[in-house]
Amino acid sequence: MNSFRIHTSCFVVSLLVAGVMAADPRPVEYAEHQDLTYYLDGDGQRREIKTPDDWSVRREHILANMQLVMGKRPGVTMRPPLDVKYVEQVQVEQFWRRRLTYQSDPSDRVSAYLLQPREIREGQKLPAVLCLHQTTGAGKDEPIGLTGKANMHYALELVRRGYVVLVPDYPSLGEHEYDFTAHPEYASGTMKAVWDNIRAVDLLQSLSDVDADRIGVIGHSLGGHNAMFTAAFEPRIRVIVSSCGFSRFHKDDVPSWTGPRYMPRIAAVYENDANRVPFDFTEIVASFAPRPFLAVAATGDTDFDVSGVRDAINSARPVYELFGKSHHLQADYPESPHDFPPNARERAFKFLAEHLRSLDK
Repeated sequence: MNSFRIHTSCFVVSLLVAGVMAADPRPVEYAEHQDLTYYLDGDGQRREIKTPDDWSVRREHILANMQLVMGKRPGVTMRPPLDVKYVEQVQVEQFWRRRLTYQSDPSDRVSAYLLQPREIREGQKLPAVLCLHQTTGAGKDEPIGLTGKANMHYALELVRRGYVVLVPDYPSLGEHEYDFTAHPEYASGTMKAVWDNIRAVDLLQSLSDVDADRIGVIGHSLGGHNAMFTAAFEPRIRVIVSSCGFSRFHKDDVPSWTGPRYMPRIAAVYENDANRVPFDFTEIVASFAPRPFLAVAATGDTDFDVSGVRDAINSARPVYELFGKSHHLQADYPESPHDFPPNARERAFKFLAEHLRSLDK
């Protein structure tokens, strides 16, 4: 188990148990999460999924069950003006690197880097990518190439390819100092990060050089599942790439997901039991349909079992077929440890280009 996925404190456990006790009535729950061919009706009876409308019922159940664990997705009262403040601007190669902060919710500002190509035709709208970093104290500095391994510099590589790129710090990493226990409005660090990323999409859509309909997300490890969690709740994200970011809970170290940076209710409510957790990554993958999703799963990854990724892709495939978009669900399995090697990044960049640049204006 990687040390970064630490266990929750007793304080957080007691706080979140209380939060669950006061939650809304429980949504429809499923005994298992691999079979996505049916949904449960109001009487708890299985109904075969035959159409996209049928799938939408199951998808709503998936999102509701994710929120049992992560806490409620924030609403309009948590969406103040972005109030973007630029801290630094540097010309690098043929792009601008701007360090900034934005107001994510009424009590917190998020630190981020914005990378923008310099040579843009008048009126041109570029595709944009939200880049999410792995677990590192350097936070956003790594994807933009200021520190860390070259394999993690995917934000730098994307701006060189002509994308507008936004790289926020995950709460408690980089410059984003954050005390999870001081913010009971979020039941998990996961949902706090999701909300920060949703506001990041707001920011991208506010930029004059960004095509609001062509926004993707990419991330490795922490950034990989952060990208997936965000895309499940944010339909404005049109393309999703996750590198070494997940496996089925039954093939993972469940307690490693229970620290305040993640989802403490997995321990506090569901007792670290994969059979009791009311959602799984298989359902998250299927929830993207028909949006393009690429899973990069290294065969030598000792943190996220590659067989659990294969299980998820295989189970989600029929949902994509239901939409006539089976080709939008792809996976790449590089022979590598927990990393994002050059051949896998190239596959990811081609995938993003195929689906974000096909509508270039």
